[in-house]
Amino acid sequence: MARVRAAVVAAALVAALAPVTFGGAAAVAAPATTAAVGTTAETGTVVQEGGRLTVPAGEEGAVTLRFTASLPAGVRGPVTAVLRLPDVLVASAGGSPVSENVIRSTCKVNGVAYGACLWDMPFVRAGEEKDPPSLALPTVTAAGTLAYAVTMDADRTALVLGHPDARVELKDGTGAVVAEGTVLLDFVPGTPPPSRRGALHARDKYGVLWRYEGTGDVTRPFATRKRVGGGWNAYTAVTPLRSPTAAGGGDLVARDKAGVLWYYGETGNPAAPFAPRQRVGGGWNVYTAIVGDGEGGLVARDRDGVLWEYVRNDFGYYGYSWPFAPRQRVGGGWNTYNAFTKSGGYDGILSRDKDGVLWKYVRQGCSPCAPFEPRLRVGGGWNVYTAFAGTAELGRDENPDLVARDAAGKLWLYQGVPLLTPGSHWGTAVPGPTRSLVGGGWNAYDLMF
Repeated sequence: MARVRAAVVAAALVAALAPVTFGGAAAVAAPATTAAVGTTAETGTVVQEGGRLTVPAGEEGAVTLRFTASLPAGVRGPVTAVLRLPDVLVASAGGSPVSENVIRSTCKVNGVAYGACLWDMPFVRAGEEKDPPSLALPTVTAAGTLAYAVTMDADRTALVLGHPDARVELKDGTGAVVAEGTVLLDFVPGTPPPSRRGALHARDKYGVLWRYEGTGDVTRPFATRKRVGGGWNAYTAVTPLRSPTAAGGGDLVARDKAGVLWYYGETGNPAAPFAPRQRVGGGWNVYTAIVGDGEGGLVARDRDGVLWEYVRNDFGYYGYSWPFAPRQRVGGGWNTYNAFTKSGGYDGILSRDKDGVLWKYVRQGCSPCAPFEPRLRVGGGWNVYTAFAGTAELGRDENPDLVARDAAGKLWLYQGVPLLTPGSHWGTAVPGPTRSLVGGGWNAYDLMF
């Protein structure tokens, strides 16, 4: 059987062709009038157990769809079956494949295991005509009732399938339909993979760095902390260049007390997320703030309030030469801000001014041009916090998030929300208007990133 085809980031659902209706009174399904040889004119039923099945699209693992087909008397030969979703999948131009196994399924019939049963997931492009996604069920010997147990282990891409009312159809050896019915499915956001979940790092007063990996559940956003290592009190500033993830992704730079900047590459190993440090260079004590710029480089503010940009030089991250291009002047007036953090996504920085207003600076994404678009006001009241840090996704909505610590040591989570107003900031995300309590005791840390 063919492998499940690659899913597409930009995939979307469109309605399948409407069922055929007839003029006059409302149409109903017509009874079969001609029976194939060895079969009956009757059509059996398919009944789902337990109502709609919720299928998490994430790391939760498989759930089981159960339904029973009742066949009419007289059915002969092997029985084939297929489960069809109602809608075709449309792939937009430029979409890139992200998974070969959108849904992984195994099948049992009347308690007998048949191993993997494979999905056909055709994605339709302009001018093409293809069938909706379908699952071929095992071919079995005819019986009065056939009880099916189909596991469904869906990845994040399966969210595009939505909430389908799927059709199950059984045929006998002649190809005549002998039973049919509907099963109801709900594909909902599940736990993102570790590479899509954020991680938060915090340094205690002894210089020990601790790691909190995101769980994907905002009701308990962090797993139990893990010790990264000691000696981090040697640094007066630490900032991620690319957002830390639960999979061990994300690199950073750290400035020591002598003004030397050091680079820590990512390892992809959550147990030891940072590679041995490499010296970038000295003289970084001229800056009063250093923050990742959202694209792997950084920006730094000097004592006069001038912001400078250091564009990432990718050659430097493979052991060659200087890791940043020569600095470029962004502009003055940045002393109005008393705190900065990298946005948890890849689109800029967040800055708090002296009045407690939080502002978002979105990356321009063009060259040559100024690094940021005009600032965007997030909201006031942020002076109640003694520290805050942008993170990658801590929930399941694919938006970057932010955590903030108040004077009492309580840590609060602000889930990111997308900006839906068309314009220059289209597609970015900012901390949402509501917060949820993570927990207390975070005054034990003097640095969070």
